Amino acid sequence: MSALPRPADSEYAEYYGTYVSQVPDGDILETLRDQLGDTLAILQDLTEEQETFRYAEGKWSLREVVGHLVDTEWLFAFRALAMAREDGVNLPGMDQDVWVATSGANERPLAESCAEWAALRRATIHMFASLSEEQGERTGIASGNPFTVRSFAWIIAGHELWHRGLIEQHYLGAGG
Repeated sequence: MSALPRPADSEYAEYYGTYVSQVPDGDILETLRDQLGDTLAILQDLTEEQETFRYAEGKWSLREVVGHLVDTEWLFAFRALAMAREDGVNLPGMDQDVWVATSGANERPLAESCAEWAALRRATIHMFASLSEEQGERTGIASGNPFTVRSFAWIIAGHELWHRGLIEQHYLGAGG
């Protein structure tokens, strides 16, 4: 049995159910390994115009969406590591709009963000692979909500799948 089986709904804030429900059953480490390649494949060979396209006023550019994916993977992986090392830890939240606005992602070529994301994903997989079943079950608080360590692997995967769908629908399928 994997040290990171699918978490119960009670192991993460209700908000994240949208993400976790998108992840197919199976080995989450294999899912994390495979899915990034699928997402990066749709982001290859885009023009600068496509990278900076916004499908509506006030919406993020594609560069900012990918920057958000990188930032949140850093955050979720840190949360998992902190909780794995210190059961019961209480961590602050994040305001995704503030983070995107201050990230500079729109000025950064998409290829650079994708390269960072690929390196980060390899590190994320190694970190989750190193956890025992006991560590995966440890808990903590983030943004005022309880989480298990293992829930973050599933949240990371689902968050990517959620945004991949939005990328395909609003950025690549909408003339962007």
